[in-house]
Amino acid sequence: MSDSDGDEFQDAMEYLPPTEKLTDDMDLSHALDEAKLALDLFMNNRFDEARALMTPWADCSMYHALGTGVFHFLEAAMTFDQEQIETASQVLEQCVEVCQKSRKKNSMVESIGRMIRRPNYDELLEEEIHAELCYAECLLLRAALTFVEDENLVSFVKGGYKMRNCLNAYKECSHILKHRNWNGCQHKSHFESGTRMGIGGYNLMMSLLPARIMKLLEFFGFSGDRETGLRQLLQGHSCEGSLRQVLCTMALLGYNLFVCYVIGHGDGDLNLCDMIIEQELKKYPDGVWFKFFKARYEYVQGNLEMAIEWYTKAWQSQTQWIQFHHLCYWELMWAHCFKQDWVSARDFSDLLLHESRWSRAMYGYQKASYMCMLHDKLGSDEKKELNQLLKDIPAWKQRIAGKSIPMEKFIIKKCSRYFAQNEKLVLPAIELLYLWNGFKIIGKQIPIVESFLKLIETQEQIVETDICFPFPYDNTCLLLLLKGMCLRHMKMWEEAEECFRKVISLEKELKDDTYLPPYATYELGILQWIEGKYEKAMVTLENAKSGFKGYSLESRLHFRIHAAMADLRALRRETKGSNKSSVIDEQ
Repeated sequence: MSDSDGDEFQDAMEYLPPTEKLTDDMDLSHALDEAKLALDLFMNNRFDEARALMTPWADCSMYHALGTGVFHFLEAAMTFDQEQIETASQVLEQCVEVCQKSRKKNSMVESIGRMIRRPNYDELLEEEIHAELCYAECLLLRAALTFVEDENLVSFVKGGYKMRNCLNAYKECSHILKHRNWNGCQHKSHFESGTRMGIGGYNLMMSLLPARIMKLLEFFGFSGDRETGLRQLLQGHSCEGSLRQVLCTMALLGYNLFVCYVIGHGDGDLNLCDMIIEQELKKYPDGVWFKFFKARYEYVQGNLEMAIEWYTKAWQSQTQWIQFHHLCYWELMWAHCFKQDWVSARDFSDLLLHESRWSRAMYGYQKASYMCMLHDKLGSDEKKELNQLLKDIPAWKQRIAGKSIPMEKFIIKKCSRYFAQNEKLVLPAIELLYLWNGFKIIGKQIPIVESFLKLIETQEQIVETDICFPFPYDNTCLLLLLKGMCLRHMKMWEEAEECFRKVISLEKELKDDTYLPPYATYELGILQWIEGKYEKAMVTLENAKSGFKGYSLESRLHFRIHAAMADLRALRRETKGSNKSSVIDEQ
């Protein structure tokens, strides 16, 4: 199969090789063909066939080893099961060993020479350069697993060390791509798309980290640039027919449809996403992945009915990877929340609670929050269920890499608050919607925003008159923040600013919800940006970052502040250009 034959994989399936090895020989061309075929099978939901194609040669072929490792990695990441994580780690260790066998071995003299002058990359065999790339990819997956493999600080040190080795391997791939004479090399596109995928993904990931984290990482030699990352991924996406083209494509969609809306300030490049999704749906019409991305594309625009339709198509399109259903359930839960369909939102969170292992505490509190929104409509048995659920949630708290998950710590405090407030919480589902950046979505549909504003104003009247709320300032400030968000999206900017400033002024009166003033300060900065007051916005965002310490979900806000300030700086210098360079880049 040549690079241009990627669309013909369904016909090729008539000629799948048997699953047992017939010889001990697997050359690079054959390995790449089978890896491309396995990837196409995987993208069209034929997961078992894809795995069967990779497994027999995993002990001797770098691409079969990598493919097997990716399957195990995905299972571990989607289930979060410790046994799966350990198995994936062992498989990836074996994958590294297979790649090591084909990597270029340098003598001591050659190693010293590399410090003085650039190596002659034309001397490398194609098997050796592909081994370097597969080695880098294995290290990346192995490092990602290390961060959650052990519940102690050592895992972070080990993970950081492996990431450093991974970075060095990708640097070497970048040099090879730039300096090698590629004339006559039939597999360049496979190597190029993989190198650009690694460099692009690395730069993009590093660029998202807040300044205080980057200062530490830069000490160890890590840095990244968003524009470099996106450019590299776009170039990888342009490598038609290459093995890793679709991975670059999925990384671009992931950034533009998820990252930009969860921790970013602005919208993703929706025109690019629309073009990519339409192309990929033609190529993989039955595939779950691009149906999911199509649903997300509709979702971020506030087209909730279309989003629900496509998410339903996605999870119903395959039954082999039940864990993927959970991603769809999570999105469907929020889509129904945005519609204020609390019953459906509760039902999807209940499915997650009983089927997914990611965070029982989170899923349990999501369910409880929707039941709270239905509080007056709950029967006696449902109220007992709600109370028991909020009693059970604290016992479900988990630790990753030795630390509690910030959102779980936050919701456990809310569970205590429920009982301290005579079994009541103030609009907990809308509070979660805000914390997950849901206002960016509902803000696209003003009628939805208006309906939420009515809900908030009704709750304001209840809080003002109900003596059962022993946290009057906390509850008032929460409602003011949520109200300000609605008003800002409705372009009632003076009224929104008044709400945010009122929250900030009541900072010293708060007992529990000390996260509200810094978040309100951030939202005030965004409002000033929208109004064109760029200098004021930058000062306010800096105050949100530096003026508050030790509150719940602090890191979450710092990610948002970092993204907003980066966008604002880019806006201010867009006509001047940027002299910033990243750790690794390949034009």
